[in-house]
Amino acid sequence: MVINCVAYRHGKREEHVDVADISEVLKEDKAFIWLGLNQPEPAFMQTLQEEFGLHELAIEDALVAHQRPKIEQYGESVFIVVKTAHLDDLQRISFGETHFFLGKNFLITVRHGSSEGYAGIRAKAEKNHTMLCQGPGYAFYCILDFIVDTYSKITESLSERIGDLEDGMFTTRFDSQTLENVYHLRRELLALRNAAMPVTEICAQLARFHEDIIPKNLRAYLRDVQDHAHHVMIDAEDMREMLTSAMQVNLALVSVQQSEVNKKLAGWGAVLIVPTIVFSMYGMNFSDMPELKTHFGYPIVLAVTLMICGLMWSRLKKAGWL
Repeated sequence: MVINCVAYRHGKREEHVDVADISEVLKEDKAFIWLGLNQPEPAFMQTLQEEFGLHELAIEDALVAHQRPKIEQYGESVFIVVKTAHLDDLQRISFGETHFFLGKNFLITVRHGSSEGYAGIRAKAEKNHTMLCQGPGYAFYCILDFIVDTYSKITESLSERIGDLEDGMFTTRFDSQTLENVYHLRRELLALRNAAMPVTEICAQLARFHEDIIPKNLRAYLRDVQDHAHHVMIDAEDMREMLTSAMQVNLALVSVQQSEVNKKLAGWGAVLIVPTIVFSMYGMNFSDMPELKTHFGYPIVLAVTLMICGLMWSRLKKAGWL
């Protein structure tokens, strides 16, 4: 699906361009095409291959979702894959991806999966004619900056949740559902870290080896994105470690709690073993039981039994077993 296909001349939006006219616009000086696609059909991508002169291997990759983040050069253009992310209604991280075809005079974005549109980014970029005049490199920077900023917002939101989780860890034990959510969150944070990591390399390669696409004054902007992506990596890894620690502490607290319960059960077992032994003797068929012939036999046995139980209870209570 074609979202937008717009020509820009001298940094200003000019007109919507039909696909058949793209090659004519590309011949103009100080003009470039910004084309936005969402899960396009193979036949349409073949048309774009002819209009933009794209490599067939890059076209094949752009048609398939679940590509690893990467940057590859094909002639005078580069093919870039970046993972996108956002928090859904259940506060789970949903991932998608955006593929970029970036050349001297064109930028093509191909969105797959759970990915937000870039209409707002396009509108924001169009207000800065001075920067947009430098070509599609600035448009690419705007989108990449938006993607990494979304990473940062996710880590900030999750950091608050994890902080609340840690604060309540010593008052509320994790149930099975909470432990399952923590486990899934650790996996999502690992995926977010793995999404942010290649962005640093993509920015470095573009700034170092593609001066024809990324002007010198744009390199500082890419370094800023690179720095933000690096911070996302660190934050995501730190939060994963915090969740791991939370699970370990919760397990330790549960073990301590179980140990306390076992101590109390053992303590009461020790107290009750005395009357159990004493009174079980009366179920035996002994022919000679002297206390049965004594008038105060039962009261004496009961009193001695209760006294021993009381002493044991007192000692175990002081020892913290009851």
